[in-house]
Amino acid sequence: MALKMRSSVAHAALALAVSFSLVAGGPFVVPAAAQVQPNGPESVADLAESLLDAVVNISTSQNVKSDDKAPVPQVPEGSPFQDFFDEFFKGEGGEGGNQGQTVNSLGSGFVIDPTGYIATNNHVIEGADDIEVNFANGSKLKAKLVGTDPKTDLALLKVEPKAPLKAVPFGDSRTMRIGDWVMAIGNPFGLGGSVTVGIISARGRNINAGPYDNFIQTDAAINRGNSGGPLFNMKGEVIGINTAIISPSGGSIGIGFSVPTELAQNIFLQLRDFGETRRGWLGVRIQPVTDDIAESIGMSEAKGALVAGIIKGGPVDNGSIMTGDVIIRFDGKDVDEMRDLPRVVAESPVGKAVDVVLLRDGKEMTIKVTLGRLEDGEKQADDDEVTEGEDTPDEGTTPETGEAQPSKVDRVLGMGISDLGEEARKTFEIVESVKGVVITEVAPDSAAAERGIVPGDVIVEIGQEAVTTAEEVKSRIAKLKSEDRRNALMMIANRTGALRYITVRID
Repeated sequence: MALKMRSSVAHAALALAVSFSLVAGGPFVVPAAAQVQPNGPESVADLAESLLDAVVNISTSQNVKSDDKAPVPQVPEGSPFQDFFDEFFKGEGGEGGNQGQTVNSLGSGFVIDPTGYIATNNHVIEGADDIEVNFANGSKLKAKLVGTDPKTDLALLKVEPKAPLKAVPFGDSRTMRIGDWVMAIGNPFGLGGSVTVGIISARGRNINAGPYDNFIQTDAAINRGNSGGPLFNMKGEVIGINTAIISPSGGSIGIGFSVPTELAQNIFLQLRDFGETRRGWLGVRIQPVTDDIAESIGMSEAKGALVAGIIKGGPVDNGSIMTGDVIIRFDGKDVDEMRDLPRVVAESPVGKAVDVVLLRDGKEMTIKVTLGRLEDGEKQADDDEVTEGEDTPDEGTTPETGEAQPSKVDRVLGMGISDLGEEARKTFEIVESVKGVVITEVAPDSAAAERGIVPGDVIVEIGQEAVTTAEEVKSRIAKLKSEDRRNALMMIANRTGALRYITVRID
């Protein structure tokens, strides 16, 4: 199934054949009847009645230019079809040459402040030229966009009401358990004020929608148009913002996802106060700790985030954290797996001094770090993904036929290796900052090939010890074999200098 963002829906037919989509709009599908189990709450009528006025429908319009240069059909003056053609082709050429059309979409939102602040999804309002908020009492207000956060798909709007609005409070999504009852209110298929009830099916879901995925999964019916609407607990507190569904048909099959308030609440506060996000930044590049890596560095279990690189000029570019360190706790929060670290760092205030617990050379130590700002760090990083993220190995390319090859080549673990001299550096276009032993060949069926190693990669470390010659590489591998090690832990640099740790099976 593919993930698709949908900020507008011009026609219901566009939603057919969408397999995994955000829920901004689409075709009408009647949800399954038995969403609420017979042993559930006797009634949620009083709760729903108290919350309906705070949930709003959001309609947007966007002028989309067309590249279609086809001439507008001409009809005789006074023809009975003249009005039809004038309306249908309005703006599609002719005198104005506007060549555009207005695309409308619908979504949901909810009031978080009586003065007129409204929370919703970014994909609901993305690209909109006009945003209108429709309230339960039938009134409508124009809204302005305060700020957006595409990384979490959240947005904040502001309307100017004549009287204070009904607002709903945020609850603590961390206290919610699998099996707890929840209620969703929204605008599915343009049917405003729709209430559905279900349970929390799972927590901490990663659907690859962004760098901070930590979704609540629910079986409460969520359909297109519910995007941006609230997911309530049975106290009437918002514990999630409905964002996505999995659906082969485009309608609810009981698998919906909500951004938890533990992540969303601080984002909305930052958007309100600053008009932008201000996330904490550690300044490291990280990768998962696999079972093989854990065994290679003497860890009893695979956990934490392995530091594969330090961002130049970042908060820890002072030697406090080093490549090869494994971060297992950040500011009192356990880092069980790699993806936990970017989220807990981003949720921390810029400038805060935090304790980072890490493993180095088999010993646990605590480092005090003052966080920078992620948005500033992204300008320094090479790629504009979250910098506390996993480096993607460079697939690389082999040298063109006819170029000079390094003269002396040794072989180890299915790789041809050579000292990194000027000839090899020029042949493989390796930047000057990279130091180590160059890989000149990789056998197609070798363990090294399985790990994505390609000619032009450079071995920087083996067993967290630097290597500078091919003889050192051979000696280290021989030592690991004599110790009956199953894998060799290597730090590999690609030709541009990006680092990653891998384990290569020792045959």
